[in-house]
Amino acid sequence: MTNITCQPAGDTAIRVTFHEKVSPELNRNIKSFCKKLKEQAVKGVIEWVPAYHSVIVYYHPYHISYENLRDILLNLANKDLQLDEESSTLVKIPVLYGGKIGPDIVQVAENSGLSEQNVIEKHSSVDYLIYMIGFLPGFPYLGGLPETLATPRLNNPRSHVPEGSIGIAGNQTGIYPLASPGGWNLIGKTPVQLFNPDREEPFLYRAGDRIRFVPISKRDYDKIKKQVVHNTFQIEKEVIG
Repeated sequence: MTNITCQPAGDTAIRVTFHEKVSPELNRNIKSFCKKLKEQAVKGVIEWVPAYHSVIVYYHPYHISYENLRDILLNLANKDLQLDEESSTLVKIPVLYGGKIGPDIVQVAENSGLSEQNVIEKHSSVDYLIYMIGFLPGFPYLGGLPETLATPRLNNPRSHVPEGSIGIAGNQTGIYPLASPGGWNLIGKTPVQLFNPDREEPFLYRAGDRIRFVPISKRDYDKIKKQVVHNTFQIEKEVIG
């Protein structure tokens, strides 16, 4: 690959930036880079965090210098980053769209020139690629939103967005795993608990997986919510190539 740079990110981290347009191919290259970094087992490297077009690598400066690690990372990044065929997971997230829990679906419909039902159908017709997880624990930044659904952020962000809310901002869609402030257009809500630090696997998905939104009724929403409370709900997942 070409046009890759390394820069300090504080005194214990390096940002490796891949200067390319965000795309599924770039995402695969970043996954491949992270895999090779893991295989290299560089002494002093603590962890790394992938993003849309960069990876931040945290290290212990007493074990390896910035210059040495920078050279290792550039060498890895400029190798053939073709990712071996590996499976990922399709996670099916049940969603109750519209109404009081998805109040901005009206705005999305008006902006796109579609009916609310058409918005639901289009939003749930895509298997979204999880490019990265950030902002909140388990917040997935998803690629693949149909262009017609792209809607600007709210002019006045909310001080409180409920846990499980599904939102659209620009050409992105995502899920709030925890309650927080936010400026995304809320179009629905999932009763599923996306992040639970007490679970063996705190997150239901990882970067590189895909998410499919499955429309449900209010009755099903309430049923799943009770199952979640009693820890009897099983999220539907499917291994894909």
